[in-house]
Amino acid sequence: MAIRVELIHQTLYQYNGPVFLSPQQIRLKPAAHCRTLIESYQLTIEPANHVVHEMQDPFGNFVTRVDFSGSVAFMTIRVQLIANLEPINPFDFFIDAYASSFPFEYEAPLKKALMPYLEITEQGHYLTQWIHQIKQHPRQNSLDFLIGLNQQVNQAITYQVRLQAGVQPADVTLRRAIGSCRDSAWLLVQLLRSLGLAARFVSGYLAQVGLNDSSKDDSADDVVNSLDLHAWAEVYLPGAGWIGLDPTSGMLATEGHIPLACSPDTADAAPLTGTTGSSETELTFTSTLTRLR
Repeated sequence: MAIRVELIHQTLYQYNGPVFLSPQQIRLKPAAHCRTLIESYQLTIEPANHVVHEMQDPFGNFVTRVDFSGSVAFMTIRVQLIANLEPINPFDFFIDAYASSFPFEYEAPLKKALMPYLEITEQGHYLTQWIHQIKQHPRQNSLDFLIGLNQQVNQAITYQVRLQAGVQPADVTLRRAIGSCRDSAWLLVQLLRSLGLAARFVSGYLAQVGLNDSSKDDSADDVVNSLDLHAWAEVYLPGAGWIGLDPTSGMLATEGHIPLACSPDTADAAPLTGTTGSSETELTFTSTLTRLR
């Protein structure tokens, strides 16, 4: 049964004085391949001295470009959307026969199209060691292999809320055995590529609805429902397309995973990119998920 929900995500950038902003690129609109039904979407930006242009980047992500006409003392970005979280079977796909067992090689035309997602950009002792150990495993069912690798990363990396910008190098994440969702996702992307599988980094929302009794007071939603910016990985399987793997949970992506941006590199999937004039910045944000009756 579908669960209808309202998601509100608001971010406030407060500056210690008037500043000039470069064009800001916002990636907070659900991606075209989002499997969750989005009924409505609204993006509100303040202050009002700006113009907005909608575009798509080279990877098909929806990008809102915001150009401010003068200095600003703050910037608020507010997303409001209504979604139908209808249960999705993450295993509902077919895999072409030649790719049903791992390892396999992509057919030449497909491999050419996937080249940006096969580029190995990181190396390191721990990463090399992990890859060597994985390659020692006997040939196996491709889906079983991916599920197992996803769970390996989940078990090896302790989740940490990390407020610093950017993503840790994969080797650092393995050495520290701790990282944020984006660190684990990037590690999985690098592992998959090193094993010859096309993979991309995904930023999005993770909407989780508790199974509370609808007869209870609405305030129960504050306890059992949650909405967070999240990151995971997608791997390309011939015949199936892009399959979401969430190493933070060790599970495949389902209806609660709402992709916003997917790209070969983490920077091109950031929710916001742009520069600010010299200023101290205070960042605050709120995220709420409300179950609609």
